[in-house]
Amino acid sequence: MTKKMHKLSVLLILISVTVSGQQNTPKEAFLEKWTRSKDYLIQVAEAMPEDNFTFKPTEREMDFGSQLLHIRSNMLWLGNTYFTDLPYEKQSLNNSNSPSGKAAIIDALKVSFDSVYEFVAAATEEDLKGTVAFFAGPKSRIQILNLLQDHVTHHRGQLVVYLNLNSIEPPQYSGW
Repeated sequence: MTKKMHKLSVLLILISVTVSGQQNTPKEAFLEKWTRSKDYLIQVAEAMPEDNFTFKPTEREMDFGSQLLHIRSNMLWLGNTYFTDLPYEKQSLNNSNSPSGKAAIIDALKVSFDSVYEFVAAATEEDLKGTVAFFAGPKSRIQILNLLQDHVTHHRGQLVVYLNLNSIEPPQYSGW
């Protein structure tokens, strides 16, 4: 092998080792994305004036505040049920224990995001591969992570539309 070929081979090996060393595990990738998702949803929530937390585009849809509480409820349900042994009793959005008012709802969202983060951070890679009983059939905990993120994204998209319908410019999207 020529010196030039040898140097090229070494360079390619170094590049491949560097790139592979930067790859995240599914858990690391989720936790990074979860933090960004939290930051963006909080910005969306903060953009809506408190007077508009009761805004809903049609009668059949949840109002802005209820959308946020629904996101929170889903996070708590999935996080507690599939990543801890903590009991969880699903509550309706109209429960008297639900936070009310912009500041309380945003604070509750932050706590819920942080709780899910802690639950997932405590899980091992083997835990994530494990299968759990889910109403739609057996799922891996990695699939539950995907559902957590997908659910937040789905409802956050609706909230961005709510902002636009109120002539409020949504915050700049920051996915990664």
